[in-house]
Amino acid sequence: MSGNQNGQTVIRVVKKKKGHGGHHGGSWKVAYADFVTAMMAFFLVMWIMGMEQNVRDMVQGYFNNPIGFRKAQSAGKNFMSVANSPTNMNVDRVILLSKEYQAQQFEAAADAIRDKLETTPDLQRLSEQIEILVTDDGLRIELVEDADGETFFPFGSAELKPSALRILSVMAPELDALSNGVVIEGHTDAVPFGRPGLSNWDLSTDRAHAARRALEKAGYGAGKVLEVRGYADRNPRIADDPFDPRNRRTSMLLPFRLDQIPAIEVGEPVAGRES
Repeated sequence: MSGNQNGQTVIRVVKKKKGHGGHHGGSWKVAYADFVTAMMAFFLVMWIMGMEQNVRDMVQGYFNNPIGFRKAQSAGKNFMSVANSPTNMNVDRVILLSKEYQAQQFEAAADAIRDKLETTPDLQRLSEQIEILVTDDGLRIELVEDADGETFFPFGSAELKPSALRILSVMAPELDALSNGVVIEGHTDAVPFGRPGLSNWDLSTDRAHAARRALEKAGYGAGKVLEVRGYADRNPRIADDPFDPRNRRTSMLLPFRLDQIPAIEVGEPVAGRES
């Protein structure tokens, strides 16, 4: 404010231009927020990767199906709260029973069956024809015929031989100790079944039922038989030679149970395993 020659007061308004330098703007805040978010995601991923494999599987299972996973969490424990965090570094204290734990039970049952077969003199010679494997589907046991094709069943018959009955009687208690049910399958080779009006479908199904009856008679729970299947010659073991006698086999599959996953303590002994 100043005066002029006539003594009048003149008011001057001075407008100052404000610069908007790079460090005074707000765009950098957005970039910085994105950077911090990315770093948080990175450290979260690294934290999860540092967990035990079973916990990582549970994290994946939750994000694949959150609703189904919550229903399966019968113990009501949040596995994230027992992971490698500052408040609790002992993830081994409480974990959920999962496919991995069932695989451990299957391995224990397989070892017990092998031990019994190897220590039973009249069954030792058949050990190479008994395949016991833990697969992606579950525990699979196969009684495979040899080149002669008459180890477990006579040719064209669904009557188990004494050696096969002995083998199934050894397996039954070990399999019954598991909570998993069993699917019993019968397979034949491509040699046509010789009885009029019947086919390899009938023979394979009859052999599977014969194995079922033998297991139940030896103590395996009848209510634990999930299915009995006959595959005839449609699922050969030796695909290049459908007439090979080794395609004749009886299979027992104990699939993984995914209907419930109770909480367990790590280090808890596997029940029902006796040698």
